[in-house]
Amino acid sequence: MNRLPAWLNQDIPNEETLRLTAMLQESGVHTVCREAHCPNITECFSKGQLAFMILGDTCTRSCAFCAVKNNSQQGVAIDPQLPKRIAALVEKLDLKYVVITSVTRDDLPDAGASFFAETVQAVRLQNESVRIEALIPDFQAKDGALQAMITARPDVIAHNLETVKRLYPEVRPKADYDLSLQVLGRIKIINPSIITKSSLMLGMGETEEEVYQAMKDLRRYGCNCLTLGQYLAPSKDHYPVKEFVAPAQFEAYRLQGLELGFRNVFAGPKVRSSYMAEELVRETIRA
Repeated sequence: MNRLPAWLNQDIPNEETLRLTAMLQESGVHTVCREAHCPNITECFSKGQLAFMILGDTCTRSCAFCAVKNNSQQGVAIDPQLPKRIAALVEKLDLKYVVITSVTRDDLPDAGASFFAETVQAVRLQNESVRIEALIPDFQAKDGALQAMITARPDVIAHNLETVKRLYPEVRPKADYDLSLQVLGRIKIINPSIITKSSLMLGMGETEEEVYQAMKDLRRYGCNCLTLGQYLAPSKDHYPVKEFVAPAQFEAYRLQGLELGFRNVFAGPKVRSSYMAEELVRETIRA
């Protein structure tokens, strides 16, 4: 399925996108927007919406859908000055809402949780009023990892389910569907008031019943917010697109999600985990 439907037309990078890209490169700061080839980068960069990516630019897992570089034997050193550089960029760009995410680092003793927490704290220290969303890996459910993240005081903790349970062996062979649900549930046990969020990519061959079951599973573990978007293969070597889900079907899923009790659901072909993250959380808090 190589031909994109009209509703997935992408914007050409504009001057603001190029300016921000150059600034990030000069600062030595990665964004998942660029590393994962997000189709919304022009729209988001134009609005000053960035998702910073820490712990390097190479993941220790090899999910079949992801454009981020991977190497199971990574061992790459972490730049200790990165939290301060990200905090300085947040202030320079006058960002009001910040998404901080990372590659998965199974090679680190705590899977990178302490450095993740340090980055959140650095941004918070620079500007107390900035809202921070931490989009975390599963940290292999290591003791203390989630506690460290919650102690760092992000406003939102997101952890993506990505796809339905049946497709995990093909799409996420080094991840675990039930473990991801447990991560979201554990966050709520530690701090019931924190907003939790997850995301699913559609068009990988899942059925409507499987999507609905995944939404029910997320609600069972107390997940507050959900995003649903169209999967687009980064290259011919990645997991193939099996279906282009129509906008009407995304709207049907959105309504189902609200009926299940999610505080807010963003669903549409161009929606991604961090797409319009500030608006999603603002509407969630208002609700």
